[in-house]
Amino acid sequence: MSEQSDLGKLGEELATVFLQKNGYDIHERNWRFKKGELDIIAEKNERMVFVEVKTRKSTHLAEPRNTITMKKQKQLINTADIYLKLKKVTKESQFDVITVIVGTKEHEIEHLQDAFYPTL
Repeated sequence: MSEQSDLGKLGEELATVFLQKNGYDIHERNWRFKKGELDIIAEKNERMVFVEVKTRKSTHLAEPRNTITMKKQKQLINTADIYLKLKKVTKESQFDVITVIVGTKEHEIEHLQDAFYPTL
């Protein structure tokens, strides 16, 4: 497994633990449909929350949250729509981003709720 893949898996694990500690119920991780993938699908307060996790070792090149392009947002929105239809879920939903900066001693986690809207 590549170092980048290992880093991504660590970030998703840290994000999952963070969400659980903050009252989210985790429904799925790494849910895939064709070319689309949803990192974490959770629920809180009767809302489905689709979470994109961005993990980096530092913010030197770019803030991880700024790497979610309009194209990526559209792909996430379309994949989430498919998930909702296949699972017959009619609850309100939102798209969050969790950024994880992995440090040697501590990790920094930032949770951006309603990071973007399905208006694309």
